[in-house]
Order: sequence, then structure tokens, then C-alpha cells
Amino acid sequence: MSEPAHAQPIRRILRVFVSAADPVRQAGLASIIGATGHAVSDDPNDADVVLTDGVAPGTGPPVVMLGESDGAQGVLPGDASAEQIEAAIRAVAAGLVVRPAGAPQPSFDAMPEPGSAMLTPREAEVLGAIGNGLSNKAVARQLGISQHTVKFHVESLMRKLGVASRAEAVHKGLRQHLIEM
Repeated sequence: MSEPAHAQPIRRILRVFVSAADPVRQAGLASIIGATGHAVSDDPNDADVVLTDGVAPGTGPPVVMLGESDGAQGVLPGDASAEQIEAAIRAVAAGLVVRPAGAPQPSFDAMPEPGSAMLTPREAEVLGAIGNGLSNKAVARQLGISQHTVKFHVESLMRKLGVASRAEAVHKGLRQHLIEM
């Protein structure tokens, strides 16, 4: 038979090991865990999640850290609410990473704007040399390559930049921060 369309998901009771530097704080955190319907574990190796405001164990179950942390799967502010703690322990138990809103996110260097060229390092060197007013022959001498190779690089970078002249290439290269003068 089919299940009802609005069946409630089964809420799994998690075993949470609570660790805090201050015994009063530890008791308060254990109380929050109990109030959310989860079980407090006495052994971190027997827990589904570790909740701590101090040092996280190096191995074992996923960790929700209250305060600053680099290595925990879940990081919450030290004054996190019971609802935030409960949501974080469920999330890390499910394999997710938790960070507070507004926390700095890991980032990568920005991709070039659409339409901007991705020049090879050698093409960028050739473009920079052209920007310094060097001829193909002078560029070849400076970079230790043949004039034919310089010509090949110039044609390639002009195609990538979508320009018709060396001056346009230098102008666009400067505007897109591909080269500096």
C-alpha cells in the first residue's frame, strides 16, 4: 500500500558526548541535549556526535564546537541557542558541515569575467614585452625563443583577446589586469 503524502520523518535519537572545560557549562549543555530528546553519552567512542566548547578529540564521531574552531565539522557561536545546537548535531550526524551565518567562507580566486582571455604564462610574458614597446625580434631575444614562436604567441593572444592590433592587445590586457605596466 502507499504511504500518506504527509508522513512525518522518523526522528532518530542521537547519542551525544558533551565536553566542556567548566563543569557547570557541561551540565548546562547536557541539559540542552536531554531537552532536545537526544541521549547524553559517557563515552565519546560510543557517541554519534561530540558537543564541546573546548578541544575536540582528534578522531571519532563528528564534532560540534561552540566558539572558534578550525577542524570541527560544526561550529556555532558560544552563545548558540538550544535550537541551533540541536540542528547542528543533527546536521553533522548526517555528514554536513555547519557554520554560523556570516562566518567567513573558504574561497577561491575569482574566475575571469566572461569574455576575458585566459592567457598562458608565456603569452602574458609576450604581451607584457609588447606593452614595453619591444618588436618580435627583441621579444624573442629577451625570452630566449625564436621569432617564429613569438609570432605564434602574438597571434594566439590576439585571437584570445579578440583584437586586431598589438596596441589593442596591450590596452585590453591592461584593462583586464592580464599585464601590469
